[in-house]
Amino acid sequence: MNISELARRMRVSPDELRSKLPLLGFDIGEKALKIPDRDVGRVQYAWRQYKHRQDLQRKKVEQQARLDRKKRVQDGTAEKISIPQTLTVREFAERLNMSLSDVMKELMRAGVLASLNERIDFETATIIAEDLGYITEIEGAESLKDEDGVDRLEEALSEEGAIREARPPVIVVMGHVDHGKTLLLDTIRSANVVSGEHGGITQHIGAYQAVRNDRLLTFIDTPGHEAFTVMRSRGAKVADIAILVVAADDGIQPQTREAIDIIKAAGLPFVVAINKIDKEGANAEMVKGQLGEHGLVPEDWGGKTICVPVSAKTGQHVDQLLDMLILVADMEKETIVADPHRRAIGTIIESHVDKGQGPVATVLVQTGTLKRGDVLGVRAVNFGKVRAMKTWDGQDANEAAPSTPVRILGFKEAPSVGDVLEVPEDVKNLEKLKSQPTRKAGVNDVSVTKQVKSQDEDTEKERITLNLIIKSDVLGSLEAILGMVEKIDNPYVGAKVVQKGLGNVNDAEVLNAEATGAMLIAFNVKATSAAESLARDKNISIHSYNVIYKLFEDVVDKLRLLIPAEHVYIELGTAEVLAVFKKTVKGMVIGGQVKKGVIQLGATARVTRAGEILAEGKVIGLQAGKVDVKEVQQGTQFGMELAGKAKIEVGDVLEFYTEEVKERTLEVHGAKNL
Repeated sequence: MNISELARRMRVSPDELRSKLPLLGFDIGEKALKIPDRDVGRVQYAWRQYKHRQDLQRKKVEQQARLDRKKRVQDGTAEKISIPQTLTVREFAERLNMSLSDVMKELMRAGVLASLNERIDFETATIIAEDLGYITEIEGAESLKDEDGVDRLEEALSEEGAIREARPPVIVVMGHVDHGKTLLLDTIRSANVVSGEHGGITQHIGAYQAVRNDRLLTFIDTPGHEAFTVMRSRGAKVADIAILVVAADDGIQPQTREAIDIIKAAGLPFVVAINKIDKEGANAEMVKGQLGEHGLVPEDWGGKTICVPVSAKTGQHVDQLLDMLILVADMEKETIVADPHRRAIGTIIESHVDKGQGPVATVLVQTGTLKRGDVLGVRAVNFGKVRAMKTWDGQDANEAAPSTPVRILGFKEAPSVGDVLEVPEDVKNLEKLKSQPTRKAGVNDVSVTKQVKSQDEDTEKERITLNLIIKSDVLGSLEAILGMVEKIDNPYVGAKVVQKGLGNVNDAEVLNAEATGAMLIAFNVKATSAAESLARDKNISIHSYNVIYKLFEDVVDKLRLLIPAEHVYIELGTAEVLAVFKKTVKGMVIGGQVKKGVIQLGATARVTRAGEILAEGKVIGLQAGKVDVKEVQQGTQFGMELAGKAKIEVGDVLEFYTEEVKERTLEVHGAKNL
């Protein structure tokens, strides 16, 4: 057969085949054009064995290199690199000072299919970098703030020459879930709102006002569960004083620590309300000790932290808490001021679409006075005009002074929670709502930084993705759910919101769920009769929830079923073949001695001769002293049956290793980790 024809069949170049034939034991000249037909089969078999040995050698080198890199990372001796929150694969390779092909190969090994210009996040890059023998540190965190709006708000609040008049303090209530924040507010304003909430958890941000000693106080109630980090952080941005609620029978919990961090970062003066002192097992001193561990030393312990033991249930010491808030407000009176005579500017703290009234939003006016008829500007876009305003207790209002929360009717479209609303100086400078298809405001754009990233179609190709279709009752809940989904950050699995909106589930969402294989979620809304009928026909499940953290945990549980397993290689030891006894149906029976480490029943053995790997086999029988054993230690002679096609000879060296399939876990902050 012609050498070029044989090379074509073997998918190798004729020159490479000619150069390798002498190494394979065939006496063929460098310029030969043909091979005898009787040798064609032998050449093909020898070539397959040669390539197999090469693959085994490469596999061994990779396994050893991976073990060495992992050891350096664990010892802390690996090289450190700084990487940003997100970067392209090309940039990642440059930071590692490695070739693109090597980095992309490692990404593919981890199940991440990304081209050189696709972006990967910090967590994915960290896992890959550690596999490659590097320790990572974050170069800079991405901001969750709407920078333009926050900057404009800060500029408006600090304009020089503005008239400064005292305004009611805005007080944010923060703390762990079920520690009694909403009940405390309920006691303060003597209005029961707890019964309308599911699971005792406040689902939306609400704003309320109360009077104490002829002083008006504005309260913002923030949800307490992990899923509400973004909303709770926003509550701290718009507030002057914080109440940190800690249950006397439960002490400081994860959300309490998070609230402390938010308060410290915002530089907010605060008062600690040690709640539930009426309960059996309540221990206010224990709570004070835990506060001290977090650098918050109570006043009666010689520190500066004001602590007030209260019972939201019985109203005990609540008046004392209000007096302390007024005292703190008096101490901060130079900063709790605003100009009521300028154009209004404030923050959207709740937003939804009402079936009868259309888009409705609650705004906390922070400076200026909002009047009926004012134009509503959000992110330089005309969102409508104030048709009507209602105070927190449902009373009609013609104007809203600084620190006043009001519900506004007149929006053309529901703004996003956290948007900065400003009455413009000239309406003509605002762009029309319909001409802004890429604006960041509204239902279709409720998200945080990482959520925007996860919506990138190319990025989603990196991992196994659970598609979600979410319908919610109000925009505040929708944003909280999206913030929750953003927490699920794993290089192997992820959640992607393919559709979101407000209102009941209709047949369009059911059809979309069928087309995308998405999990269809209804939060505090129902499905139309047509949608329910279609869902039954299409065998689509509509997952209904009224508590956000239950929704959160169900999504995480579904992702845990999708996460792929990890293959872990463990090098055991080496042995020398001293005798070959017989060939069996499954392999060969040999005798040898362990030179290093141990060998185990069920392990895989590489057969090496003169430093070259010839084959692999599995240990299916192991004896020491003619007794069946599961393990043989260094220096011990043994008998072994090795399954495989390897032709073992005396003097061969066997290298043993095990391969374990290790289930990866998905740990998400705020969800139960199984």
